[in-house]
Amino acid sequence: MTADFQTTLERGATALGMPLTPPQIDQCVRYTLLLLETNRHTNLTRITEPKEVALKHFVDSLTVLRAVTDLPQGATVADVGTGAGFPGVVLKIVRPDLKLTLLDSLQKRLTFLAEVTAALELTEVTLVHARAEEAGRDPLHRNRYNLVTARAVATLPTLLEWCTPLCAVRGRFVALKAAGVDDELAASEIAMSELGLRLEQDLALTLPGMETDESASVEPAASRRLLVYRKTFPTRSRYPRRSPEIKASPL
Repeated sequence: MTADFQTTLERGATALGMPLTPPQIDQCVRYTLLLLETNRHTNLTRITEPKEVALKHFVDSLTVLRAVTDLPQGATVADVGTGAGFPGVVLKIVRPDLKLTLLDSLQKRLTFLAEVTAALELTEVTLVHARAEEAGRDPLHRNRYNLVTARAVATLPTLLEWCTPLCAVRGRFVALKAAGVDDELAASEIAMSELGLRLEQDLALTLPGMETDESASVEPAASRRLLVYRKTFPTRSRYPRRSPEIKASPL
């Protein structure tokens, strides 16, 4: 596992312009071993082949820092629907100065992430067991974070309502989406207006290492769109709405 994973990770990170140090690579390897071991009895990911784990979890997570190159020292970051910790934990490995909050609605995922953060000796990491729309109304999290991330956990209009309340004014939200997101973008114009968002960057890329893969054309995670939004004013008090209302009537 280690050789294939490490080679793919190193090449992918270098291709993105973010070569990893030996200690960072070691942390990623230990993270992956924990992930694959835990995944035997707890469903955390359907991706288990080492090369795919390196590309579609780790290198994919690094694309956030390709899109947001000016994140200040000690910035606050919230990863919504973090699952097995991507992209949040990878960002923390590469940028240990970040103050990271990992948010998920399932306790079993947070139990795994507590083990990961302890094993990797990561500090200033907070685990929050809550739904995004609940956290968005909590004064501890509302209008707080310099950067909020989410990786394909919902359609874009819903995702914007979940995540924008967590952003500080002038903070950014990065949605990691598959390439075919144009319809969602068109459907999210009202949400952007209501929530005070400006689409600052729409970055399309292919994960390094997938360009020559024969299966790349049918692999949805091979092509990526990173949508970077800037929050321009405080979230109105009526947002986020309750989950049933969001589902019944998306913005």
